[in-house]
Amino acid sequence: MEETKSSGTFGQRKWSEQKTKLIAKFPVLTDADVHYELGNREKMLRKIETKLGKTKEELNLIIQQL
Repeated sequence: MEETKSSGTFGQRKWSEQKTKLIAKFPVLTDADVHYELGNREKMLRKIETKLGKTKEELNLIIQQL
């Protein structure tokens, strides 16, 4: 089962590709920071936002562009 957002899908397979690109773009992120568990998407995104100093909107835009 995939969670969706207005910009598209947020499934395990697509996130697997995006998180690799996100870590490459922001080496400060670790695998633990981008680890996605079904139902905990918002918690994970807040953790990434805090670590990168980005707003929710900024992070969504970054992820969409990956």
